[in-house]
Amino acid sequence: MELWEAIKGRRSVRSFLDRRVTRGTIERLLEAATWAPSGGNAQTWRFVVLTDPVEIKKVKIVSPGLLGDPAVVIVVCQDLVQARAKGGALGETFLAPVDAAMATQNLLLAAYAEGLGTCTIASFHRRGVSRLLKIPESIEPMLLVSLGYPAESPSAPQRRQEGVFIFGASRGSS
Repeated sequence: MELWEAIKGRRSVRSFLDRRVTRGTIERLLEAATWAPSGGNAQTWRFVVLTDPVEIKKVKIVSPGLLGDPAVVIVVCQDLVQARAKGGALGETFLAPVDAAMATQNLLLAAYAEGLGTCTIASFHRRGVSRLLKIPESIEPMLLVSLGYPAESPSAPQRRQEGVFIFGASRGSS
């Protein structure tokens, strides 16, 4: 798949077919995530993969943004102790969330290229997810990604271009 096709074609999908995603496919998506940029090359991201429908249902209880019945939920996390050790306060408070977002974008594009639908979820109770999944205290869930074969193909929303591009230091120049 051509890069621009993936960038423009990927959508947030919340309705999934009842079809399993293979472990090999999931591993390819996680590999794509780990090739994302990382501030100071810290690479402190961690990924918790849920494929058991019972576990996914439990996580949905504390995740109002997790809709539909995805085959997989990936919890994108950061090891904040390592992030602080490698990058100080900036590593923990700024670089870790940015790195998680960049890794997630790679994962989303790779999933789309594999014919999968995804949705990034920020509306979830972090502590609740951590407790349910027994995630160590030093590991902080940042985002959830629901994943599966799409039962829908949402159309692209309009993209605003006016006022988005600013060239140079002078905002008034053309």
